[in-house]
Amino acid sequence: MSTLLADTGNPDLGLLQAVNGLAAGAPHWVDSLVSWVGEYGILLGLAALCLTAWLQARRRPDAPVAVAGLIWAPVAVALAELANLPISAIVDRPRPFVDHPELVVLVEGKEGTLSFVSDHSTMSMGIAVGLLLVNRRLGLLAGVLALLQGFCRMFMGVHYPTDVIGGYALATAVVLLLAPIAMAVLVPFCHALTRTALAPLVVARGSRSGRAETRRRRRGTAAPAPAPEEPATERDLAA
Repeated sequence: MSTLLADTGNPDLGLLQAVNGLAAGAPHWVDSLVSWVGEYGILLGLAALCLTAWLQARRRPDAPVAVAGLIWAPVAVALAELANLPISAIVDRPRPFVDHPELVVLVEGKEGTLSFVSDHSTMSMGIAVGLLLVNRRLGLLAGVLALLQGFCRMFMGVHYPTDVIGGYALATAVVLLLAPIAMAVLVPFCHALTRTALAPLVVARGSRSGRAETRRRRRGTAAPAPAPEEPATERDLAA
């Protein structure tokens, strides 16, 4: 099958063979561990980081803005995956082991799927960049996991390095370029949630932001209107 990116004599393939060659000489348990980490483990780790970021964001003074940023991260990943559908179809690049059967493949069921760009790399970097916009420490940790994800996909023999880099670039572009539009919608949405029964999802009870929101709600409650005064009678005026 002809592809736009296939080239058997380029550094892309050389780097893949070098990383994938580690699998050939590794013990079986190492291959199994890397396969599980690259397929599921890192995504679960990123989900745990998102949960941690959400728990922390609810206690920040700018909780609605921080929570809005966290909502944007998975939404951006979904948009990046949708954008990848036409990209993958246009590039039409088969998995590396299709053209290079000497590679060690550690996961089954990828034969009929396309290689460019790497969905796992896209998801991982999308979450990492989204978290970085809200929580620098957790975002950097997620970035390390995203880089590890790319290494695992090559170790498993299911992606070229350029598949991984393409996923990183696609995710970063979607998160950063569309963030202003997304936040213009999500921030008012999160502020509106604070005035409903779902407020604990945005603002933690007892936090500084939670107390401020409670005061705002109290100020917004109208005081009871005073009873109308009866007209003064002649006896009242004489007194």
